[in-house]
Amino acid sequence: MQYTYLGRSGLRVSRLCLGTMNFGMVTDEAESFRIMDKAFASGINLFDTADVYGGPQAPDMEKGFGISEEFIGRWFRKSGARDQVVLATKVYQPMGTGPNDRHLSALHIRKACEDSLRRLQTDHIDIYFMHHIDRSTPWEEIWQAMEILVQQGKVLYVGSSNFAGWQIATAQGAALPRHFLGLVAEQSLYNLSSRTVELEVIPACRHYGLGLIPWSPLGGGFLGGVLRKEAEGRRTAPAMRQMMAKHRSQLEAYELFCRELGWEAAAVALAWLLHNPVVTAPIIGPRTAEQLPQSLKALEISLSEDMLGKLDAIWPGPGGEAPEAYAW
Repeated sequence: MQYTYLGRSGLRVSRLCLGTMNFGMVTDEAESFRIMDKAFASGINLFDTADVYGGPQAPDMEKGFGISEEFIGRWFRKSGARDQVVLATKVYQPMGTGPNDRHLSALHIRKACEDSLRRLQTDHIDIYFMHHIDRSTPWEEIWQAMEILVQQGKVLYVGSSNFAGWQIATAQGAALPRHFLGLVAEQSLYNLSSRTVELEVIPACRHYGLGLIPWSPLGGGFLGGVLRKEAEGRRTAPAMRQMMAKHRSQLEAYELFCRELGWEAAAVALAWLLHNPVVTAPIIGPRTAEQLPQSLKALEISLSEDMLGKLDAIWPGPGGEAPEAYAW
C-alpha cells in the first residue's frame, strides 16, 4: 500500500479510502466485516463513513441511518484495529425529525458527535467532515463548536464535503484569526466524467493545503466497464442506461482504450485521479469483498503524458482552472 500526507497535516493515510455508504443498505454486516478485514489487511488505513449512512437517508422513513457506523463500531470491537485506522465520519444530514436534528448549529454538531462516538464505539473521530455547507450558521459558531470538540479530544481534524472553492476560502479565513487549523481535507464529486471541481475547488485545496478525497470516483459504476457488463447481461438501473445512451461514444472509446492498455476500466479511472498531486485518496465503496482487489490494481498503474492526453480527449474537463478556463 502507498501512503501520503493528508493535505498540509502530518497525518499519513493510504492512497485509497474505504467508503462504507453501502454498509447496511446493500451490504449486510457479515459481508461488511469481510470487506473491512480485507481492506485493513491490504494496508488501507483510511475508513470513511457518515452518521446518516446505512439505509434510507431521511429520518421520516424506515429507520436505517447510523447503521454503517454501528457496523464499524462492532468491527473495531471484534478486530481490535481502532488505533490503526484513521476514522472519518460526517455531520450535517437530518438525524431526526426535530428542527435542530440537522445541519451545523453548535447544538447539532455536539449531539451528532456524541451519537457517532457511541455508535462507532470509540472515544474520538480522527477526521470530522461537514457533509455540506450550512448557509444559515455563521462560521464563528461552527468553528467554536469544532474547537471545543478538538479541545476535548473527541475530534482531531476537521474536513469539508461538497464545498465550493469560495466556501473553503471563507472557512479558512474565519479559522485563521482563531489560531485554529481549520480544514485539512475536502470531499468532492470528482471523476473522469465529472470534472467541474477543476475550476475552483482543486485550486482552493492546493492553495489552502487541503487534501482532496474524491467521492464517486467511478461515477457510480459508469467508469467501471459498464458496456462490458451490459454485454454480459447484468442489470443496469434506468438512470445508468440514460447516461450510457448519452455518452455511448465516449464510453466505447474509453473502454477500448483500457482494453488496449490491458487494464480494467475501473483501475484506470482510479489511477487517473491518483496522478493529481492534490488528490489524497479516492473513496472506493465495494459492495462485496471480491470487488476490493479491482481497486487495489490502480496503485500499480502509471499513466504517461500521452495516456493522460488521450483520456482528456475522451473525457474533456472544463478547460483548466478558473478564470483562465473561460477568460484571459
